[in-house]
Amino acid sequence: MNCVNESCYCRDKSPAPTIERTKVAVILANLGTPTAPTPAAVRSYLREFLSDSRVIEVPRLIWFFILRLLILPSRPKRVAKAYASIWTHESPMRETLLAQVAAVQARVSAAFPALDVQVLPAMSYGEPSLRDAMAHCHQQGIDQWVVLPLFPQYSATSTAPLYDQIARWIPQQRRLPSLQIIRDYHAHPHYIHALAESIKAHWAVNGQAEKLLFSFHGIPQPYADKGDPYPEHCRATAAAVVRELGLSDEQWCVSFQSRFGLQEWVKPYTDATLKAWGEQSLASVDVICPAFSADCLETLEEIAVENREFFQQAGGGRYAYIDALNANELHIDMMQALLAPRLAAIESEQSAIPAALLSSRAT
Repeated sequence: MNCVNESCYCRDKSPAPTIERTKVAVILANLGTPTAPTPAAVRSYLREFLSDSRVIEVPRLIWFFILRLLILPSRPKRVAKAYASIWTHESPMRETLLAQVAAVQARVSAAFPALDVQVLPAMSYGEPSLRDAMAHCHQQGIDQWVVLPLFPQYSATSTAPLYDQIARWIPQQRRLPSLQIIRDYHAHPHYIHALAESIKAHWAVNGQAEKLLFSFHGIPQPYADKGDPYPEHCRATAAAVVRELGLSDEQWCVSFQSRFGLQEWVKPYTDATLKAWGEQSLASVDVICPAFSADCLETLEEIAVENREFFQQAGGGRYAYIDALNANELHIDMMQALLAPRLAAIESEQSAIPAALLSSRAT
């Protein structure tokens, strides 16, 4: 039978359904930095940072008085002077984070044109804040979030505060996003390769030192005793890089830097190691800090300047700091490799929607 009614379902002339590109937020998150190299800005930053119970596990009432009566009145002036020595027109960490965001944005936009991806910067403390990034996503109606903490080795003192901020934000919301957090990437092949290649590039220009020191930011030993996997992750990262470089056991070492307070931290300590090597008249040392995804005060001042003095004043020879991966192409390759399977899964879900709609109409 021929159908003569134009509205008949056997000849549906309505246009094919159009599906808007899925909005996705990729949040690149680092620890934090002051807004300026001034005592006031540093004091504000330290107040926020050192008030986090993830960072300082001391009874809150006791720590309240220690922080406000002993640390905040005196420490900001000294730390601000150190920041001023590395500051250009911007904080090195923030400048690098913004460069990483721009590079990743270009990569994922080209690789996933079917998605509307926004790559956003965030920090646990200071600006740009994770709170502002989440507020932006909520206001823009972005329902797919992928959070990449730029801490290769997981620690409750660095990665976990990002989880905490998200957890505190969730109960205040009615419309929640689909959320993925990349917990760590301490042994990811692209990360290990990027570190190894940065060391090789340094050696190609400067020659290979007698020793290669992997200096990681430290944590208090009691934190590790309670189950923080950070020291294990650090040692696994170093061992993987060493395998790719083909070094013998005598050519490298792992140490931990940036101690704060009086309690015991994970050992060996970076400064003590370098002083000992200096006393042994070690001819040369290269130092790399794999836990830092961007150069900052702890690398540019503490390692590149302060620990150089420890080593050489003790009798050591040539000393070189190998830059963090920063916005290096291989570092961006690694970020893309971490994000790609997550974004591909979102893209696959989106592409399935029209097919499902058409299939339901056909029945």
